[in-house]
Amino acid sequence: MNIAIVTGASSGMGREFVLQLSQYVQIDEIWAVARREQALESLKQESPTPVRVVPLDLCLTESYERFAALLAAEKPEVKLLVNAAGFGKFGDFEQIPLEEDCRMIELNCKALVAMTRITLPYMHAGSHVLQLDSLSAFQPVPYITTYAATKAFVLSYSRAMNEELRSRGIRMMSMNPGWVKTEFFDHAMKTNDSHVQYFNHLYEARDVVATGLRHLYKTKKQVSVHGLPIKGQVLLVKLLPHSLVMKVWLAQQKKPKNNTNLTTK
Repeated sequence: MNIAIVTGASSGMGREFVLQLSQYVQIDEIWAVARREQALESLKQESPTPVRVVPLDLCLTESYERFAALLAAEKPEVKLLVNAAGFGKFGDFEQIPLEEDCRMIELNCKALVAMTRITLPYMHAGSHVLQLDSLSAFQPVPYITTYAATKAFVLSYSRAMNEELRSRGIRMMSMNPGWVKTEFFDHAMKTNDSHVQYFNHLYEARDVVATGLRHLYKTKKQVSVHGLPIKGQVLLVKLLPHSLVMKVWLAQQKKPKNNTNLTTK
């Protein structure tokens, strides 16, 4: 049985991957992984490809064991792995509880590595891995500090792993969007204050996912970036000192806030 696996599939870009990936890869089933079982069941009714609901909390170590056991029992060939699970929090570090910072690292980094390592033995030449990353991977971002640091890890990990997997014919790519209108903001803004209030470019999840899948299957890019303004920003942060980049970011956040009605709720 040929399958795709998508983590964080209950909402946002993870959900969009489930809806769109059949346009690029021939599979029998999608394994949709997330905590919210009811949302995954709803997704089954919309997906053009049969969906197997795999309700797991990837912040829990026992979830990796359960997932490994499921793979061992079914022995599928995994054509595509999309690690889209993750979250961020906005605000001064003192506003964000230590356990939330640690959960970000658990989900954004540890879970991504664990799911990748557990799945790779079931992948062969021609298989693909897409790691959902962020524009913040390219620069330090005050008041989104821990989230940005986790995404820098994902970028480095994805690039290096892509080289290691080349001899096996498996391709890994990171996808680094800017601001995307998803439930990410519902969680990120719970502890927010005036430090993060301005968002220069906002994109739709369906458009960003379409670009990511096209780059994964139609190009040899190591990193996927959606939108000309975001591509320009990536180039600039590579050329400019990070001290200056952070000053520009902080100056942007003093502009009139445009975060009204930004959350999806």
